[in-house]
Amino acid sequence: MSTTFPLHTESFMLLDSGCLTNSDYFLPFALTDVLTTFSGMQHQPIIHFWQLDQAMILGMKDTRVPHLKEGITSLQENDYSVVVRNAGGLGVIADSGILNVSLILPNNSEHKLSIDAAYELMWAWLRQSFPEKEIDAFEITTSYCPGTYDLSIGGQKFAGIAQRRVKDGISVMIYISVNGNQLARGEVVRDFYLAGLQEQFGENGYPPVDPAVMANLETLIETPLTIDAVKTRLIEASPQQFEKSIDPNLTEPIITSEWFQTNLTVQLEKMAQRNALIKGEIV
Repeated sequence: MSTTFPLHTESFMLLDSGCLTNSDYFLPFALTDVLTTFSGMQHQPIIHFWQLDQAMILGMKDTRVPHLKEGITSLQENDYSVVVRNAGGLGVIADSGILNVSLILPNNSEHKLSIDAAYELMWAWLRQSFPEKEIDAFEITTSYCPGTYDLSIGGQKFAGIAQRRVKDGISVMIYISVNGNQLARGEVVRDFYLAGLQEQFGENGYPPVDPAVMANLETLIETPLTIDAVKTRLIEASPQQFEKSIDPNLTEPIITSEWFQTNLTVQLEKMAQRNALIKGEIV
């Protein structure tokens, strides 16, 4: 690829996709792969913020529940849309009170991050951004999408971390439950698994979801928080955490380039194909 981009590897490129509605649900997942590929090719660190207005994001494992149609019907009855992401694992909720953040970094031979080191980096960034309380990282087994690096305060989970590696780039992705009705979110996911698994609820690697083990960040740090306030905290902590600041001039030339738009179209088509798996289950 010929380089006509105003790259600055000592600064972050920031892309804020805002809160996306149903017609754009595939976009953040397609962007993740394009941005991660770009980061690896051009050694450009990137921060990506995004939200969906009201959806359950299914992992590929979720599409294999024995009663998928009933599970999806349960989500629809709770007024949630459905999207299947381009990664394995288990489902999470996305809505206007949840912020998704991708920390996208080069991951070539010169900057190789182990799986654990990448998780630790995101955890450290959150601790730097929210020093009010001690943030722990361990699996909350009865949360939705449990994992070794579930982030919690006082035993209640407010965030989960995942990774996606594409060529020479890595995306460390976190969802943060900021505000809103977290108990209801947990109930929606529990209802999906109850309907989709029925007598096998809590078996075969699917979590026995207990909504009470999760809470919002604003509740746990006892400080009212907006989504914008969380973005601001993360951005302000980035120079100290990463020794890099945001360069606002990087984003536009990159995302409007022919290379970027061509690759984004390809990834959007892949997302459409992946979601065709559940098209017949959605009424």
